[in-house]
Amino acid sequence: MTEGALLNDRYQLQEVLGSGGMANVYRARDVVLDRPVAIKVLRKEYSANENFQKQFWLEARAAANLSHPNIVTVHDFGSADDLLYIVMEHIPGKDLKQIIRDRGRFPFGQGIPLLIQACAGVGYAHRAGLVHCDIKPHNMLVSKDMRLKVTDFGIARALATIKPGERNDVVWGSPLYFAPEQAAGEAPTPASDVYSLGVVLYEILTGTTPFTASTADELARLHISARPLPISEYVPDIPPTLEEIVMKVLSKEPAARYRTADQLGRVLQKFGTEPAPAKKEPSSQPPIITIKQDIAERLSPPSQPEPAPQYYQPAYPPQTIQPEPAPAYQAETYTEPIDWVAVGLGLLAVLAWGGLIPFGLMIYLSYFPPS
Repeated sequence: MTEGALLNDRYQLQEVLGSGGMANVYRARDVVLDRPVAIKVLRKEYSANENFQKQFWLEARAAANLSHPNIVTVHDFGSADDLLYIVMEHIPGKDLKQIIRDRGRFPFGQGIPLLIQACAGVGYAHRAGLVHCDIKPHNMLVSKDMRLKVTDFGIARALATIKPGERNDVVWGSPLYFAPEQAAGEAPTPASDVYSLGVVLYEILTGTTPFTASTADELARLHISARPLPISEYVPDIPPTLEEIVMKVLSKEPAARYRTADQLGRVLQKFGTEPAPAKKEPSSQPPIITIKQDIAERLSPPSQPEPAPQYYQPAYPPQTIQPEPAPAYQAETYTEPIDWVAVGLGLLAVLAWGGLIPFGLMIYLSYFPPS
């Protein structure tokens, strides 16, 4: 494919946005709908693999059904000139890896909102039954308004269909971000994506990944058995609670991590805003202002503070369990039938008792007459 080519009589290729061992990414225009798009065209050696083709169609269909503000929308997919391609929305901006390379580590108040967005997108995919399998900052696109979108859902799972002898280190994935179970050759799960999100979070906060090595095998060994250096070694002022969260996400056992990306996102919400700087105590003595300074201040327009970058942050409402209302029971009224026999016996007893009183008085007066 070359710039200017018309792909499938619909997509006009304009420029190369990126190139990798698996595919080339082009900025293009959909001439039918007249809108900008991004097109990933897979290289011929993968497009020609029959097993990969079948899995690619399945994963592309599943990804096309994902609709979320933090997921790159898949518009179309197909084949042209014996090359597989996938058409996605075009996100003006950079991927998160490039941003980290350019600026270094993020203050946690600025970096956490980005990862919360990633958790929202990945969590939505998990609820739809789709595991990403290749979470890394290269697959997170950040627009100019700091909205993050995750891309390339299912591509790694399609690559898993290629025979082991046909894989190479460039194609198979990113060992820097693998979960221990993936490094051990096991099938990835949502917990694997959570671990990879933890590696990205570690890199955002420190500027480096937890493990580095010269070979993929050595990286796999480190993910399986080594313990990462505490973040406080890089960032001494990091909140201890936040450091505990990161270390929990990087647990070797999947059961020891947070269960879902959504759960991790909710936990990170409390760190999603940068703490306000400490206020300076007012001085007891008034400042000394010269006449020249006073005139300059009166003539100069008031300076406007530079606005802080606004980060889109998905809201994770707290999950509360509402007790089920107790069933309302209506009191039943029940009237006993009148037992007239008992009433009659009661009256006789009262009359008999009343007749004994004058009889007793008569006997008493016969023995003790009044004087």
